[in-house]
This record gives sequence, C-alpha cells and structure tokens, in this order.
Amino acid sequence: MTAVPNIFPVLRYRDAAKAERWLADAFGFSTVFSVPGEGGRIAHAELRLGAGRIMIASADDVAEETALDPRTARQSNYVAVPDIDEHYARAVAAGAHVTLELTDMDYGSREYSATDFEGNHWSFGTYQPEPDPDE
Repeated sequence: MTAVPNIFPVLRYRDAAKAERWLADAFGFSTVFSVPGEGGRIAHAELRLGAGRIMIASADDVAEETALDPRTARQSNYVAVPDIDEHYARAVAAGAHVTLELTDMDYGSREYSATDFEGNHWSFGTYQPEPDPDE
C-alpha cells in the first residue's frame, strides 16, 4: 500500500505567483493546481515534489524577519530527494541562498539548507524515514 501524504506545509508569499515559478525552477516542484485570486494573486496552489505536497498562497502581511540559521528557524521544510548533488546545483543556479553547504552528516544523510527568495527555510537531503510497518 502506498502512503498518501497527510501533512501539507502551507507557505504564504508576498508574491505567490513568483514563488510558484521559483520553487519549480530552483527546487523542482511542479504545480498540481493553482487558483488565481484578484490582482494576480494566488488564492491557493498545491505543489508536488515526489510524493510530497506543499500549499502556497498570497499574503498581504508577511514578517520581514527570517532566521537564516537553520538551528534557530521557527519553521523549516525538509525534503528527501534522490540526487542531492544535482538538486543542490539546480538550487544554486536558480539563486537559492545556501545556509548550509552540501554536507555528509554523521547520521548518514547528505544534505544542504537554503532559503528561498522570500526567506523561507528549506533543507534537502538523502535521509528518508523508514516506512511505517503497517503501511
């Protein structure tokens, strides 16, 4: 039985239409669907990367401060990817601000961290939690 995602991080962007394109270019997300709002805004969009999903939307008031250090960020997204070296190169080429260079971790994962163009924190790596034995 294939597990269906049941947790969907929601990110709000000042420019969600730009975020939808940028997340595709930098991190490889694809749009499942997108609901336009007034004035070029995005009322709601769902994006996919592998089996994972996120939702994005336009926001009027997004805090200016962001935590660029992944150890102090109040919220971060971790995504397991099959080819971390290629993913890292793609993100750097698209202008992602790398906060942790590509690193082999003590627990066996190879990963990096970056912020997107509005300061949201992302980590990508090879670590994949073991599937639930009941699934």
